[in-house]
Amino acid sequence: MADTGGGSGAACVATPGRDIPEGLSGDPFTQVGAVADAVLYEGYLLYPYRRSSAKNRVRWQFGVLLPRTWVEADGPVAEGISGSADSWYQRTECLVRAVPGAVLRVRVRYLQLQRKQVEARGEDGRHRPVESLRADDGTAHLSFDEAVPYEVDLGWPLEELLRGPCTAEVGAPPAVETENLGAGRVVRRRERVRARTTVAAEELADGLYRLSVRTENAGEAPDIRAPRARALRQALLAAHTLLGGEGLEFVSQTDPPAALRERARGCRSAFTFPVLGGPAGEAGMDGDGATGPVLLSAPIILPDHPQVAPESPGDLHDAAEIDEILTLRTMLLTDEEKAEARATDPRAARILDRVDTMPPEVFSKLHGAIRSLTPVTRPPEARPAWWQEGGDAGLSPTTDTVAVDGVPLGTGSKVRLNPRLRGADAQDMFLVGRTAEVAGVFHDVDGSVHLAVTVDDDPAAELHGWYGRFHYFRPEELQPLGDGAEPRP
Repeated sequence: MADTGGGSGAACVATPGRDIPEGLSGDPFTQVGAVADAVLYEGYLLYPYRRSSAKNRVRWQFGVLLPRTWVEADGPVAEGISGSADSWYQRTECLVRAVPGAVLRVRVRYLQLQRKQVEARGEDGRHRPVESLRADDGTAHLSFDEAVPYEVDLGWPLEELLRGPCTAEVGAPPAVETENLGAGRVVRRRERVRARTTVAAEELADGLYRLSVRTENAGEAPDIRAPRARALRQALLAAHTLLGGEGLEFVSQTDPPAALRERARGCRSAFTFPVLGGPAGEAGMDGDGATGPVLLSAPIILPDHPQVAPESPGDLHDAAEIDEILTLRTMLLTDEEKAEARATDPRAARILDRVDTMPPEVFSKLHGAIRSLTPVTRPPEARPAWWQEGGDAGLSPTTDTVAVDGVPLGTGSKVRLNPRLRGADAQDMFLVGRTAEVAGVFHDVDGSVHLAVTVDDDPAAELHGWYGRFHYFRPEELQPLGDGAEPRP
């Protein structure tokens, strides 16, 4: 399969929800459901859960697949494993062991943007858009963007995939829903999302295969210069993929059996990161390394066998959340702030209901739990080299350099920041044109390079350097300053 390009080159086509091979009844993905839902709603709504909060004006930061014409209006996207950059496709590559007659099952999941518009009814009976409205029962409602979950199940026999790539449409239909409020109404609108998933398989050795699952936004942006908020109406949000099936055993990409480490390194995922799902089991067939029956490919980097802590009473939607801290902060919101949060989104209202009625014994469990006092005994040589300090011979963040505009940049180099604003971290918009100092050159597990920098006029720059908390940019987002640097046109 080509890494870029609009055509799928499919040899067969499947219709979502139909023609799923016999034997796929039941749900192999149940054991990863809680984690998959946490991925789906990660960043859906951020504390303090109010429309007026600046954080909730720039949402949807993970796994966003927009129309290609909009994404590439400023040039092609640079591939990486991070799903926090906007793209028009995701690609998952992984190793799988399979027996004759094996069947692959794929579940594509994402959120579809839903515009919630509050409309007041005038004396003439006509409705007009307003920012807020109080219903006849006293409940306040605010106009705000929501999102609804959408998922598609696909399945093919492995032997069919070996004959050629198979493609399925995984887009979501448009919809309009109206809720009567007495004094007005709420109209929720969803635009059509056009998307497709292509799956291919390649035999590498007897019983060993490489799978490639590519999901792409197949829509066309009406206006490639439209603001991101407008383009999101045709986007897949928090897109991720689950892989399972019958007669299959997936190989860990971060902790593969020793005999398959080089093969695992050869898998190139883009804008997503595949990990084994479900509870951790025994070592793989070779006696070491990790394998499992389910794979979760998420736009958030996770470890193998991720789990939601059993003490957690429910999702708080905020990035890298710590339940106890966010619960305490939510408890301290004023009555006015809570009222706005409830009017902003039904999910925010449910969070507040849960926090306000949380029994003390449930809250006390959020303080922490000891899972095991058994020390980790796995020898260092059994751990993947790319996760070890000093594990990659010849790489040194403090002495390595990378050439930008013909100038070698390394620790101590002065640069000007020119971050790509489309598909970049939301905070980058505040750093455009600022000068900074390079703190290190880092080689990522996917082969790309990022430079860690501290911003010159940041009063906490020295403290950030001491803690090792930096801003990270690709080489093409930096302009060299000082000796040897030529001004860019």
